[in-house]
Amino acid sequence: MDQIIFLGTGGARAVVSKQLRASGGMWFTIGETHLIVDPGPGALVRANANRKPKLDPTRLDGIILSHRHLDHAADVNVLIDAMTSKVKNRGTLFLPGDAIAEDPIVIKYARQRIGEIVILKEAGSYRLGDVVFDTPVGHIHVATEAYGMNFRTGTKTVSYIADTRFFPELIDHYTGDVLIMNVSRYANPEGYEVDHLNVADARRIIEGVRPEVAILTHFAMSMLRAKPWKVARALEEETGVEVIAAWDGMRYELPARL
Repeated sequence: MDQIIFLGTGGARAVVSKQLRASGGMWFTIGETHLIVDPGPGALVRANANRKPKLDPTRLDGIILSHRHLDHAADVNVLIDAMTSKVKNRGTLFLPGDAIAEDPIVIKYARQRIGEIVILKEAGSYRLGDVVFDTPVGHIHVATEAYGMNFRTGTKTVSYIADTRFFPELIDHYTGDVLIMNVSRYANPEGYEVDHLNVADARRIIEGVRPEVAILTHFAMSMLRAKPWKVARALEEETGVEVIAAWDGMRYELPARL
């Protein structure tokens, strides 16, 4: 069965540095293909510790970075090492161009071991084994190149809105049946713009997209204080859409393929 494992649901420096929530990103199994998205600090440890299902980083087929920040990419090099530990020059790494340009997040040793490096671009389409996905639009996020993704599985489309400031086109580009959003902040300080989604932004997106289910993740301190499960319940009542606040180790199963 196609599934998504949330290896970590924490985001931003305070939560990640204290590991108040884990920061391992998401493991996707689609068909026979395994990939990890946004492997922040602890991704390798969290993957190896997972038991239901048992995950094996040496069997990874690919890694996707939405952007180069450490809470999304700190474990990319060690995961490349794991993915290529049995066979060198295998696996695919997808990432924005600035992640391997000046001051690259992926070290030269790891780049020499990976089978293929694919640069993500706006309106790009990609395939890896049973995984087909696109990066529809560039995000607005702290002077770095960042993208979300739409994954086409055998039965559903899963949209992932990675770190970004809200802009209306997000509603047009991420129309998946399952909508995963990095909602880091409960609210922005008055008069202060932040390049992360907050709860009000999430509500606007959910109301615009009307997915079958919305999953919130990547919580900073203000979201933890607000208790994400309570935020999700309130959003569900306000929008009429099922809303889940992800937790570390959560498994979300997609319908079986026909």
